[in-house]
Amino acid sequence: MKELNLKETAELRKLDSKSLKEELTIKSKKLYELSMKKSLGELKQTHLIKALRRYIARVKTIARENDYNIG
Repeated sequence: MKELNLKETAELRKLDSKSLKEELTIKSKKLYELSMKKSLGELKQTHLIKALRRYIARVKTIARENDYNIG
């Protein structure tokens, strides 16, 4: 999904706790924006929401694997 600028899993695994937390914060805000656009009927590419939710779960999983407490 080039529109969302998502990183590959291998790239995420190289990040430290601070970077993962920043990535999670940015993508969570983006998910909120997309959800609001969808509810207003402005979002044509609804598949982006699903992709972003899965990406956020991936970030959280990697953080947990490394014992980072990022929330």
